[in-house]
Amino acid sequence: MEPHQNDRIVVALRHAARELTRRRDITDLEQTLGRIVISAVATVPGIDAGSISMTRRGQIETRQPTSETIGRLDSLQSALHEGPCITAIEGPPESGVVIAHDFAAPEVAERWPRFAPHAVAAGYRALISTQISVDSPGGPRGALNLYSTSPNTIDEHTRTIAGLFGVQAALLLYGSDTAAHLNRAVDNRDLIGQAKGVLMERFKADDTTAFHMLVKASQDTNLKLTTVALWVTGSVSQDGTAEDRVTGMGTSKEDS
Repeated sequence: MEPHQNDRIVVALRHAARELTRRRDITDLEQTLGRIVISAVATVPGIDAGSISMTRRGQIETRQPTSETIGRLDSLQSALHEGPCITAIEGPPESGVVIAHDFAAPEVAERWPRFAPHAVAAGYRALISTQISVDSPGGPRGALNLYSTSPNTIDEHTRTIAGLFGVQAALLLYGSDTAAHLNRAVDNRDLIGQAKGVLMERFKADDTTAFHMLVKASQDTNLKLTTVALWVTGSVSQDGTAEDRVTGMGTSKEDS
């Protein structure tokens, strides 16, 4: 690889890293994913198109395809449950990289017999899919997919640079997933605080007693603490039964 090519790659990756650090709250996830795909296609040798595939509610969806054709090929892999991006997401090798050097080659067509002919018919002969995932229960999983119209163009340089862009995308997903968890934690904390405030006012209780009331109600009803807190705070805006709801939390079993 020529020195100026190395410089281009470094600049592209540095730009992507700046994007990740600048968008600290990762609120514009789709836009940043799109920039990673565009940068990868423009930078990785031999690559002509790209996309990202992501799991959503048990389904694999295409994100940020560089063309409608790529979107259809990704969707086809999901529908057939076959193809490099499916393998990269669900059963990747240790490297996390899955390569189809030539969809017209017998060994590749044998590995993905239903998808390979569609890729060739669409004008794409090679594909490298790099797993991007967040190592947390229920965390998002995906793959960066980079297509080539020429066979046997994916070499070690291509593999390495594609892998680096995959790392960038994985960091972005990690940041997004972490931000989502933090936002939920803050929301839950605020909700529980509001519920404690309702109980403190209604029963003239202190902070600790109000929290214990919420915990006991959670245990007695087998509901999550946040569900009980939502119920308590929601009852404030109601009348009649709402007052009975909150009052009932202050009634012990001995009183009933």
